[in-house]
Amino acid sequence: MGKFAHPSTIAGAMNERKIIHIDMDAFYASVEQRDNPELRGRPVAVGHAERRGVVAAASYEARRYGVRSAMSSQKAKRICPELIFVNGRMDVYKSVSQSIHDIFHEYTDIIEPISLDEAFLDVTVNKPGIELGVDIAREIKRKIRERLNLVASAGVSYNKFLAKIASDYRKPDGLCTIHPSQALDFIAKLPIEDFWGVGPVTAGKMHSMGIHNGAQLRDCPKRILTRAFGKAGLIYYDFARGIDNR
Repeated sequence: MGKFAHPSTIAGAMNERKIIHIDMDAFYASVEQRDNPELRGRPVAVGHAERRGVVAAASYEARRYGVRSAMSSQKAKRICPELIFVNGRMDVYKSVSQSIHDIFHEYTDIIEPISLDEAFLDVTVNKPGIELGVDIAREIKRKIRERLNLVASAGVSYNKFLAKIASDYRKPDGLCTIHPSQALDFIAKLPIEDFWGVGPVTAGKMHSMGIHNGAQLRDCPKRILTRAFGKAGLIYYDFARGIDNR
């Protein structure tokens, strides 16, 4: 088995860091449903319905049929005949995103936007002086719901990798904390497809190497990972050990 830091070592080194990842649930589609009551509870896709159109975003009602972003509009209509297409309103999404960031700034100015609907926040030292990151995440979710009538999922941990994983864990409307003492056990059970940066091609290659979860990734020597994936192999090696120094 490859060497890795003991949970107590991780906790001792990282317990001062509080990182939150906020991810808006079905953001574009949810804004459209919020602004048009006739769309609420119905399968909605933001995008163009014509032959060469692509789905930019799908509501959770549409996702239940298998509709996903980047899917061709024609395929989306085949698997969900009741799908309603609406044109995107990027100016509106940008405005709503700014309002969300205004809420973030009530807690910290250390913010890394990933997209209009996703961001990391470092709340290790935060403006209200709240001790627990999960309490800040809970407040942010509540304010987004009350002020903007939208739903966000949040993940809390001691680094970006784990905060991102945590925000995806209980979507939609999720709130999950991965404590340093729990990190290695959590990662060990995590399917390799759920690792940040592991797409279908990389996952397939890892499967061919006998790597299907975090525990098997942790057992793989660094030299083998770097030989197979180059510099990304070093990232996967660290991720399997709960390490992300970005």
